[in-house]
Amino acid sequence: MSGLRSGQVAAAAGVSPQTLRYYERRGLLAEPDRSLGGHRLYPAEAVTVLRVIKAAQRLGFTLDEVADLLDAGRHRHGRHPDAGLRAHAQAKLAEVEAKIADLQVIAGTLRAAEQAGCDDLVECAGQPCCPIPFATMAPGGACDADPH
Repeated sequence: MSGLRSGQVAAAAGVSPQTLRYYERRGLLAEPDRSLGGHRLYPAEAVTVLRVIKAAQRLGFTLDEVADLLDAGRHRHGRHPDAGLRAHAQAKLAEVEAKIADLQVIAGTLRAAEQAGCDDLVECAGQPCCPIPFATMAPGGACDADPH
């Protein structure tokens, strides 16, 4: 029997042996053959699969989404057109762009809070000019030159 042992595969892919076993339990990696001594023996392609999994995670895909992508790749014939990488990438891109838009709003609000000199969250919340979103619930009134 030939193949790579768990430690070799994990080291080559840059993951821990525990991660390797976890991915195997989750079905992301096929169960490997065993040596006569009971050691797992993985094919060389397992390193590539692990690298693909880690790269997909860095792109924001969850392990469930990665499993779907891997499954779609294994069943190329007769698959649905919305099951492949292109469709998943489009959906993930829309999700990422929505998060970016949310983060830009948050960044603008934090910049405004910094520029307004907000040092005390509760005190700021009571000021009508507080840039934090709950300021719209504060009693009406004009901002002082230095509200704090």
